Amino acid sequence: MEFKVVDIHIPEGCNVILGMAHFIKTVEDLYEALVNSVPNIKFGIGFCESSGPCLVRHEGNDEELRRLAAETAFKLACGHCFVVLLRNAYPINVLERIKHVPEVCTIYAATANPLQVIIVETDQGRGIVAVVDGSRSLGIEKSEDVKARKEFLRKIGYKL
Repeated sequence: MEFKVVDIHIPEGCNVILGMAHFIKTVEDLYEALVNSVPNIKFGIGFCESSGPCLVRHEGNDEELRRLAAETAFKLACGHCFVVLLRNAYPINVLERIKHVPEVCTIYAATANPLQVIIVETDQGRGIVAVVDGSRSLGIEKSEDVKARKEFLRKIGYKL
């Protein structure tokens, strides 16, 4: 058994959602969930098939994101994991729809932060053990930090 760290490249202006599913039709069902969630969303999906031909299946409505999601999934090569790269939307806009896709088992991360995936490799294959999402906490927010957080949420339109 060997542990490895895989760095996930997130293109500028994008977010990534990393999860686990269980069936070949996942890639098409994720496509439908995403395209029906947000007008003008751009995305790519990479899905690792873990039986039969064991290919990375891919879909999307943006060719660059589709290619990058497929390459990222192949870099991971873990079970039935999936990678969604998003532009013109945030994970908060699509996570509930993704969670309700019948094949989806787990969401490991949904972020624009630097992302590392800790994987284990055995004789049988690879699996996701954990994720490192962003940096470690440096302190506890103070009143000026609370004010800045609230201003930011209003600036990007998520609070009145």
